[in-house]
Amino acid sequence: MKTSTHTALLQLDSVGLRLGAHSFGPFSLHITPGERIAILGPSGAGKSTLLKLMSRECKPTTGQVSFHGQRLADWSLSDLSRRRAVLPQSGDVAFGLQADLVVGLGRVARVHDPHLADIVQASATLAHAAGLLRRRFDTLSGGEQARIQLARVFAQLWDTHDGLILVDEPLAALDPGLQLDLLDSLEAYAFARHHGLVAILHDINQAMLGFDRLLLLKGGKLVADLPSSAEAVPALESLYGIALGCTTDIQGTLVIAPLRKPARRPAPAGVMAWACA
Repeated sequence: MKTSTHTALLQLDSVGLRLGAHSFGPFSLHITPGERIAILGPSGAGKSTLLKLMSRECKPTTGQVSFHGQRLADWSLSDLSRRRAVLPQSGDVAFGLQADLVVGLGRVARVHDPHLADIVQASATLAHAAGLLRRRFDTLSGGEQARIQLARVFAQLWDTHDGLILVDEPLAALDPGLQLDLLDSLEAYAFARHHGLVAILHDINQAMLGFDRLLLLKGGKLVADLPSSAEAVPALESLYGIALGCTTDIQGTLVIAPLRKPARRPAPAGVMAWACA
């Protein structure tokens, strides 16, 4: 999918990175305000590395990354934190810090923040974590910590428009119901503020359900950049090396599942095997 450079929120031009014997890229792509993009690929494909290049955590060996038309490397950390929020796979915080203070860390770039308490509360509510705010972060379960960290991201860009949210497996530690709830929260939050949203995911159906565009990575390379629709299934089959089946649920939503040949196992001794008609 090609977008105009004049409306690009984030732009990567032939961006590459070399880490020892491993090379990533070159990546050339544009992200516009309001776009929702899922990054998919097998383990070790370079998904987190691409996100780190987008966030400025990694400095590219070649090429250039631009944010709002300005070189990403030229942004001050303070200004960048007001326009771009990052949720890594894991985030360590000071021992014993209370959860509401972790959420408030998203606002540290603001010298004067009169609505901090209200924003922390609203962000936690959106992340289904309001009941956790008075607890110590290190006493929370992995899923609870993930919700607090997501609330921190919400708080960081709460009163900003046309920002960028970069999240790495934000739903991995959550039960299925919470995954769907937080996917809805992410979508509503980004839509209301016209934020671009880029998320690394492992669930194909979550990518199809909540995102407009798919970036498919394999072996450190971008192998496809395409809309999230049924037409993406052949590329996904090639990406993962599996056959995929498609159907629609009662609401008309596309559902994708791996196709696996049934294993042939002998029936236990003394048990008669029955065939279904």
